[in-house]
Amino acid sequence: MAQLIRKEDALEYHEKERPGKIEVAPTKETKTQRDLALAYSPGVAEPCLEIHDNTEYVYKYTAKGNLVAVISNGTAVLGLGNIGPEASKPVMEGKGVLFKIFADIDVFDIELNITNADEFVKVVKALEPTFGGINLEDIKAPECFEIERRLKEELKIPVMHDDQHGTAIISGAALLNALELVGKDISKVKFVISGAGASAISCCKIYIALGADVRNMYMFDSKGLIIKSRTDLDENKQFFAQDVQPQSLEEAMNNCDVFIGLSKGNVVSKEMLKSMADKPIVFALANPTPEIAYDDAIEARPDVIMATGRSDYPNQVNNVLGFPYIFRGALDVRATAINEAMKLAAVKALAELAKEPVPDIVNVAYNESHLHYGPSYIIPKPMDPRLLVTVSPAVAKAAIESGVAKYPITNWEAYEAQLYKRLGTDDNILRFIINKAKQNPQRVVFAEAENIKILKAVQVVKDDGIAIPILLGNEKRIQKIIEENNLPLKDVQIIDPKSEEMDAKCIEFGDIYFEKRKRSGFNLYEARQVMRERTYFGCMMVAQGEADAMISGLTRRYPDTVKPALEIIGMESGVKRMAGMYIMLTKKGPLFFADTTLNFNPNVEQLKDITCLTAEAVKNFNIKPRVAMLSYSNFGSSSSPEAKLVRSVVEQIKIENPGLVIDGEIQAAVAFDQDLLKENYPFSDFVNESPNVLIFPNLAAGNIAYHLMQAVGGAEAVGPVLLGLKKPVHVLQLGSSVRQIVNMVAIAVWDAQIKCAKEK
Repeated sequence: MAQLIRKEDALEYHEKERPGKIEVAPTKETKTQRDLALAYSPGVAEPCLEIHDNTEYVYKYTAKGNLVAVISNGTAVLGLGNIGPEASKPVMEGKGVLFKIFADIDVFDIELNITNADEFVKVVKALEPTFGGINLEDIKAPECFEIERRLKEELKIPVMHDDQHGTAIISGAALLNALELVGKDISKVKFVISGAGASAISCCKIYIALGADVRNMYMFDSKGLIIKSRTDLDENKQFFAQDVQPQSLEEAMNNCDVFIGLSKGNVVSKEMLKSMADKPIVFALANPTPEIAYDDAIEARPDVIMATGRSDYPNQVNNVLGFPYIFRGALDVRATAINEAMKLAAVKALAELAKEPVPDIVNVAYNESHLHYGPSYIIPKPMDPRLLVTVSPAVAKAAIESGVAKYPITNWEAYEAQLYKRLGTDDNILRFIINKAKQNPQRVVFAEAENIKILKAVQVVKDDGIAIPILLGNEKRIQKIIEENNLPLKDVQIIDPKSEEMDAKCIEFGDIYFEKRKRSGFNLYEARQVMRERTYFGCMMVAQGEADAMISGLTRRYPDTVKPALEIIGMESGVKRMAGMYIMLTKKGPLFFADTTLNFNPNVEQLKDITCLTAEAVKNFNIKPRVAMLSYSNFGSSSSPEAKLVRSVVEQIKIENPGLVIDGEIQAAVAFDQDLLKENYPFSDFVNESPNVLIFPNLAAGNIAYHLMQAVGGAEAVGPVLLGLKKPVHVLQLGSSVRQIVNMVAIAVWDAQIKCAKEK
């Protein structure tokens, strides 16, 4: 499903808090006077002198080796054209974000107010001492060819114009696999290419490097087929000129095997596809409108293998499959260039990865049950975590073998481990939860729908297919907020428990509630009246199967949501108590904190329950729990009652659940200090791998810890996630942002999916 993005949301996203999408953060200690003396004067003189004596030490003492410049003049911004350097900056910042999240590469975006190729080259060349690599972006043809050629010749760091080579590399991998599936020889197939810009020319050049014959390539620009009799061709186009008579795109398509579209939408008809050879290959890569719509192509030729530039159809040719990993491999061996061997290595690595079994996390991300190599899956998906450890090593090896690597890698297993460590294996948990929710959206009741934040979050979860929202509140008030804020929520179900229309439903729900609570202080009248309250009504909707989950707590106290949930829905079978868990999203991956919200001073049995509930929840995220039982003591160093309590829990769980990685009692800092553990506590389960689940001895400790991590430690808190209820009810933090509400809705949907599966 295509992502629905409103103009207002996009502008707010870029403007809120710190404008833009990137910041510079120090990587060393900078808190004390000594730190600052080391960072700047006088300490900085020492690395300066070392680098002066040996220029290569710039990689040892500075960030150059992991720093790429994304440079543009804004003359050919994808989908927007020549919008200028300032207007291109959001795109370049976005490119920097992709470098960081997919390959842990730092980026400075540089927008140049220069259109002359000579001046452009001069400025970029002067930047060489600062950067480990140069990514040229959104520069119009033909200047882009000259700029890249000269910079590659004159610089001793990797340079790549991604608009040229990114699409070429990704589509090259797709082409190899498509040809293999249809059983055709690349050297013999006829190509028709619509478009003759930088990307089209680079694509064709890489196809030729893979074995295609230029004599079989019929390339069209805005003036028609590129033929030798034309006098308006630059040297790049002259290379593809055919010695034939002029002909139309429609005529050229007759009996051709491969169509490559890098031009504009809707230039190819169904009839043109029908005239193609048996088992045609069509890469319609114009964005956002392909040269022919995917559905039209499939209808016209059911035997077609089709790729587009769009994420809502199979086989998306997306440059993010290439540039982060290509630069990662090039930087890691200090390559002096990105040469043809490295690009071809990336092509072949991508092609081979598509043939490997697809991990469940990728199927979940794309709402697929079983992605596998075939006509609808000829290239990997952008969210595949294996890309980093597949493409980057292939590029690095090609750099070494082709003689452009200044820092060859010898231990490839260690390098692969280093790549995994850069991003962590658990860093995509939010993406996993949201994609899991999208697979099977559930009905979520919002008990506080008369709130603009709630309604904005509802708009997001509805547009993104995360949940089917049900709003509780006064319909006139809700509709007024919707209209005032221009929210597309006209068709969302609204229920007002206080309205006359709901009288019968409140009586029905009240009678059910009375049966549950008739010996707990409620009379029948009170039971019916309390159903007018939205939290009680929403919980009863969930309990009776009229909804699948409920969200509340944005404007009310925590117990006001938890109490109705316990009274109406009750505990899950076999569970003795509820627990509250927070997911803390840190730079090193997620940490799971419990109990942070419910159990004040648990005894041994209660702390065991909390630990087991939390570990089970973490498993549902496809993450192996590693549980640290926290205290102020380490492995028996204190004989206090609290230390003994935590110690006892560890001992009992190790006996009852030997498969669970758990250790303690242990101080929080010690649990994450592997060197200290190896030296002092080599028996610990955390010597080789740090914990990801932190169980606190009481609520005060857990609550204080997560608030500190959030406020001071820079971690994002997702929660509280209520564990142990029979059906999902989740409580928002007071004052939650729209993003936090959306995250909690996704968790509620994921929770409902799991509980529904258990019932079956």
